[in-house]
Amino acid sequence: MERTLKELKPGEKGTIKKITGEPAIKKRLMDMGITRGAEILVRKVAPLGDPIEVNIRGYELTFRKSEAENITVE
Repeated sequence: MERTLKELKPGEKGTIKKITGEPAIKKRLMDMGITRGAEILVRKVAPLGDPIEVNIRGYELTFRKSEAENITVE
């Protein structure tokens, strides 16, 4: 079942399937290590839902909800 990173709850894992959005956003995300096939774990979500803290490739990253909507996971 495909959904966006924004829809995952803390503790849930997913495998990145695709990155959407404007070319500048896609490039920025890929430069940060967000690539197809990588496993991503949602660690925390702020009380108001923004930002989202994740673990990918052994390091921590934080995304805004608007960025997380561009990452499709399975």
